[in-house]
Amino acid sequence: MPVRTDKGMDLSALAPWISRQVETLLAQRGHAWLLQGPSGLGQLELADALVRTWLCDAPTPQGACGQCVSCHAIDVHTHADLAVLMPETVMIERGWPLSEKAQADIDDKKRKPSREIRVESMRGVIEFAQRTSGRGRGKAVLVYPAERMNQVTANALLKTLEEPPGDVRFVLASDAAHLLLPTIRSRCLTHVMVWPEHAEAMAWLTGNGLSEQDAQTMLHAAGGRPAAALAATTAAASNAKSWKLLPKAMVKGDVGALADVPLPEAIARLQKLCHDVIAMQVGASPRFFAAADLPTRPLAISALTRWWGQLVQSARSADHPLNAGLAAESLVSSAREALNSKN
Repeated sequence: MPVRTDKGMDLSALAPWISRQVETLLAQRGHAWLLQGPSGLGQLELADALVRTWLCDAPTPQGACGQCVSCHAIDVHTHADLAVLMPETVMIERGWPLSEKAQADIDDKKRKPSREIRVESMRGVIEFAQRTSGRGRGKAVLVYPAERMNQVTANALLKTLEEPPGDVRFVLASDAAHLLLPTIRSRCLTHVMVWPEHAEAMAWLTGNGLSEQDAQTMLHAAGGRPAAALAATTAAASNAKSWKLLPKAMVKGDVGALADVPLPEAIARLQKLCHDVIAMQVGASPRFFAAADLPTRPLAISALTRWWGQLVQSARSADHPLNAGLAAESLVSSAREALNSKN
């Protein structure tokens, strides 16, 4: 969970709880790991650190050296013994090159980048696994997010995952491991991501430039996940102040509070708000907002549950709305109605 660009990883910047997990997993044997847990806990960063160490010319029990030819090749996405398997949309976002055919198809407008891990990509990885290691330190395959493999793609991986040829090792990182085929899960050693202590997460966030107050607010907003908190802070149209003001803005029906926020993210924020408002109404503690920022007067539970149902329905078409502007106005209208209901 380091502060990094996608051109490489500064191992010294790994969050301390991720560094501890790297050391723990390196001390264990196994040709296939499944790293699982909620998003924002550092699955990809941990997976990255593992494959770097496996391929490093001068590894230590704590991880890769970060200075050798192998580490540099991973930094610039050219390592001959590393195969990265991601949806094309994620590959493009993170700067990893696509296959020549996939890139040509997308460039020629024959299709859009896939949001799933395509079976054609998996077949390429299976072929890669059967080749001899180019640098003599074995080969590694990193799959993320592993739940984006459809059934055909996952089935194509099964035999290679169970009986990998030669010296290839796999690490699958997932934010939703329950969506993976049971046969995939059973062929991997499972590691559940460790949640950092609150004080440790706060220290990491303030060390990355957040004020104490903003770190507290954004860690709350991210449900205790520091990487997600930091990402939200640095994202456009997202900061601690706007998060704190969101409940009052929705009470007023202020559409501007969600201006420039992509519709899926707007829905996610409102779902967190709805969750916490309902929690407060039934005497539980809020998870994503400070209690002082939420409505305190009695509200109609029936209106709040109806609002939740509307948000769930909206989430199903969030990536392909007929009209994003009208959809946002409708979301805010529903929020205002629920937050101004009377018990």
